[in-house]
Amino acid sequence: MQKLGENYSSLDVMAGQLLQHKTATDKGKTSRTDVSFQKILDSAGKKCNAGSLKFSKHANERLANRNINLSETQMERLENGTTRAREKGIQESLVMVDNLAFIVNVKNNTVVTALEDSSDSVFTNIDGAVIG
Repeated sequence: MQKLGENYSSLDVMAGQLLQHKTATDKGKTSRTDVSFQKILDSAGKKCNAGSLKFSKHANERLANRNINLSETQMERLENGTTRAREKGIQESLVMVDNLAFIVNVKNNTVVTALEDSSDSVFTNIDGAVIG
């Protein structure tokens, strides 16, 4: 089960806790605080997206087959490129780092595939690109 934050394991749990909190405050059992479900959801989403990039099985195979080893600096640049893509609302991005091309599912924070730059490359099913 994927954790959406430190205290929430699903949207149902988050909603349940919010309802319990609201019921308790309405009855005067605890002090009232203005916490909306949207604020909790936004906070949980930011925590999920804040983690480092994951690599799909396919991407890991491509990296191994093509003898691609990322330096720490290149990995940071890939993560920064993914963050920039997310800020622009890109869902599926081509992220270029040096002579390496990565297709990243920005929503899931996952590198889908990787390859070395070649002039005959065609990239499909992307809605944006970050070069950096």
